[in-house]
Amino acid sequence: MLVVMKNDATEVQVQAVIREIESLGYRGIPMPGAQRTAVCIVGNTGPVDDSRLLALDGVKETIPVTKPYKLVSRETHPQSTIIAIGDIKIGGEEPVIMAGPCAVESEEQALTIAQLVKQYGAQIFRGGAFKPRTSPYSFQGLGEEGLKILKKVRSETGLLIVTEATDHINIEIVEQYSDIIQIGARNMQNYSLLRRAGRASKPILLKRGFAATIGELLMSAEYIVSEGNTQVILCERGIRTFADNTRSTLDLSAIPSIKEVSHLPVVVDPSHAAGRREYVIPLSKGAIAVGADGLLVEVHHDPSHALSDGMQSLYPEQFEQLMREIETIRRQRLQ
Repeated sequence: MLVVMKNDATEVQVQAVIREIESLGYRGIPMPGAQRTAVCIVGNTGPVDDSRLLALDGVKETIPVTKPYKLVSRETHPQSTIIAIGDIKIGGEEPVIMAGPCAVESEEQALTIAQLVKQYGAQIFRGGAFKPRTSPYSFQGLGEEGLKILKKVRSETGLLIVTEATDHINIEIVEQYSDIIQIGARNMQNYSLLRRAGRASKPILLKRGFAATIGELLMSAEYIVSEGNTQVILCERGIRTFADNTRSTLDLSAIPSIKEVSHLPVVVDPSHAAGRREYVIPLSKGAIAVGADGLLVEVHHDPSHALSDGMQSLYPEQFEQLMREIETIRRQRLQ
């Protein structure tokens, strides 16, 4: 249930509503809006008797919320969320491009790629320092040394940094070095990590799991937001189907589907969906065409020698081509 306050409701009146909700055995989470504040009731498993709430000063009305995910639903927050990091706005009119290697391999490698993707128009540098891999024998990332390299990339290029935290322990150090904390597909339902991410001071980029429904993705986002961090970016990165021509099947329908029911911004990772670089550009164009708020693209200057995901990494000149081709689609979106 959503308790909608009057336009002129005071903070004292809002807090009185929250106390009354707590006295009923639930949690009340304030959600300030452009014109008025609403208080979302969470923790209830059935209907809430709103008679005591409607009697409080400053309350305009109560609205039932039908979705199990309440805080990330458009029912409670009709306006689309825009996440601002410096001058960059994720969820605004302009799609935001995040590009870089799957993994940080060395300072030279990271700086070389960062300078190239910035030259071609990327605003955020992606690169993994902690790498959860299917095989325990595969390259697992440079850890804190990789984070220090990412810090240098930011200082020398001005690009923001998005990098992955793989558990509720290393998120502590990832938070210190990153601008956006990524939670990968394998960890979409790692609830201890999600709760810790909800207490982070940085935006969270949450990837959809290989076999997760849209509802399950949104419930994972709900874990984060319910802990206080409202800066969540959802990411469609492909799901597992019977198709074997690509690494995963990119669910482009997820973008309008999510936007219909949730106010959170949605970006697309075409690289992990494709698994092959020749498919990345067409999938990227499709993602922008259906309304994605940005892309998360893998780029490597020497993909044949990449320590991770070389087959799906674009060459820098291919990334330049991608940026040119999505520009046409971006302009059409703005018309």
